[in-house]
Amino acid sequence: MSPPRGVDEEEGQGLLAEVPRQDRASSSGHASSSSSRAPSDSGRDEPARRQGPGGKPSEVVGWLDLPNKDQLFVLAVCRLSEPLSNVCLLPYIFYLVRSVLTAEHTARDPDSGSGIDTSLAAEVSAYSGLLVAAFPLAQFFVSLPWGYLSDYQGRKFSIVIGLAISVIANAAFGFSRSFGALLFWRTLAGLANGNIGIMRTMTAEIVKERKFQTKAFLLLPLVFNSGMVFSLALGGILAEPAVSLPWLFGPQGLFNWCKGEAGVQWVIDFPYALPALMNSCMLAVAFLLSVFWLRETLAGKEDQRDVGVLGGQVVVRWFGRVVLRRKDATYMALKDVEEVFFASAPGTTDRDSRSRFELGEIEKPLANVTARPVDNSPTAARGPPKKMPFRSIFTSRTVAALVSFGLLPLHNSAFMHIFPVYLSTPHAPSSSYANLLSFTGGLGLRSSTIGIWLGAFGICGILLQLFIYPRMQARLGTLGVFKVSLMIFPAVYLLAPYLSILPEEGWWSWTRWPALGVIVWGQIMARTMAIPSTVILLTEAAPAKNVLGTVHGAGNMLASLARAVGPAVGGAVYAAGVTEGVVGAVWWFYLVAVTIIAAAWCWGVQGKSGEEETDRR
Repeated sequence: MSPPRGVDEEEGQGLLAEVPRQDRASSSGHASSSSSRAPSDSGRDEPARRQGPGGKPSEVVGWLDLPNKDQLFVLAVCRLSEPLSNVCLLPYIFYLVRSVLTAEHTARDPDSGSGIDTSLAAEVSAYSGLLVAAFPLAQFFVSLPWGYLSDYQGRKFSIVIGLAISVIANAAFGFSRSFGALLFWRTLAGLANGNIGIMRTMTAEIVKERKFQTKAFLLLPLVFNSGMVFSLALGGILAEPAVSLPWLFGPQGLFNWCKGEAGVQWVIDFPYALPALMNSCMLAVAFLLSVFWLRETLAGKEDQRDVGVLGGQVVVRWFGRVVLRRKDATYMALKDVEEVFFASAPGTTDRDSRSRFELGEIEKPLANVTARPVDNSPTAARGPPKKMPFRSIFTSRTVAALVSFGLLPLHNSAFMHIFPVYLSTPHAPSSSYANLLSFTGGLGLRSSTIGIWLGAFGICGILLQLFIYPRMQARLGTLGVFKVSLMIFPAVYLLAPYLSILPEEGWWSWTRWPALGVIVWGQIMARTMAIPSTVILLTEAAPAKNVLGTVHGAGNMLASLARAVGPAVGGAVYAAGVTEGVVGAVWWFYLVAVTIIAAAWCWGVQGKSGEEETDRR
């Protein structure tokens, strides 16, 4: 089954139409005639219209126009699991790995002292690359099984279980004292976060109308960017709190109740535990929200009884009665929506209502009950569509979108690991500079400075995603925006290592700060355009709506493998470059090379597959 007609990846406005191809002609004709006859009120609730591509009017959909905003909100909070678990350690990973390696070296050789510092940058880069790669590698092995499980057992189950494991793994990670323990808990967190593709699938199932889907699919990348900003700043500021937050955890700190000489003892013993504990607490909130308020969206299971949601309704009613002191006079016992209409019919008495209440049926507020339109279409009468054979899912268009989906994290994840390590690497003396290719050293920044810098520019990425990306996507199309991002990435990676040759002291030392801003801004801008584009392109490439979970599971599996390979290979190449005195090796010979391959694939194979698919439709 091929994607429905009218889905044009060059415009990227739609993701998957709800009506199958064989029913579209009649359904669309009926819909258009019905809409032309439908009376219009004041137009107040209708989205504004603007001139779209080809001179056709298109609706301007705002964030407040999205349906099921409560479910999208809960899903967005759950999406914070990955950036909190995966990204928070990046600002302080150099210092975390250094402290662990120093302790292990000292335990093996008490006379080694600080001798480890002689090869610090290379060793820390190699080990931190393994630590970063463990999370996505674990995701790789479980993404497709999570997708299969969600297609048969439901979406909510996998999300709830994943969040519960993430809470435990994050807390334990912060109190680990050895590299092996760090690796174990990070791997467990990766296993718990193999359900990201399921969240994307739920977005498509929560927001079914085509005109809202482009906006809705921006939500998860937007939350991911927000989570990255928050977690990067959180990790940088809360790491080593006795030093970075002395007024709270120092010798005279507010929380130094035991009056320790160096500060709060447990943050001195575990200087990197506080960011992990904060992550665990926030993930616990997401877990509770998902249990009590997230509704199932899998076809055939969305109307089944959910004890968690019922419990959430009890909590809401209790909060309204006890805290807000609302009267419950508008509540009545309802078994289904039809009773809303029959409750006010002649012959319905209070005794009838009381008898229904006494039978133990669940109360529902009358004001919040809405009637569902009955779908009498032939598609609804046939029931849920049959599952496609596994091999039939991966058409040429799907494979093309999957490859692009995987190439993006292959270089982006490597950058996210290498760049903080590079910024933490001590600045090399000017004598180490030989020519435009042979130089080494980093910027020697502290973890708090790195976190604030990356977090501040991450805010710019959020603003780009909110205000710039929708306009670019409407003007250039999804594939067009993706191509623009692929032209920005190589330029950023080519110039990034030259920050090392800017002076650390003297009158010209100020130049490295705006130069650093240009590099960070360029990468975040390209990333902001690329991530939602690849998600939309992958969703459009799915041959049928009922295999979205499998397609996104495969995409997440491939992306997880790329996020594992990227930091591991990047860390090894960076370590070799620092050792050989060529810090730009990883930038020029790995990151730039991958982006060139991604651009060639996008302009070549993916573009042709999209054109062929359009011709067939």
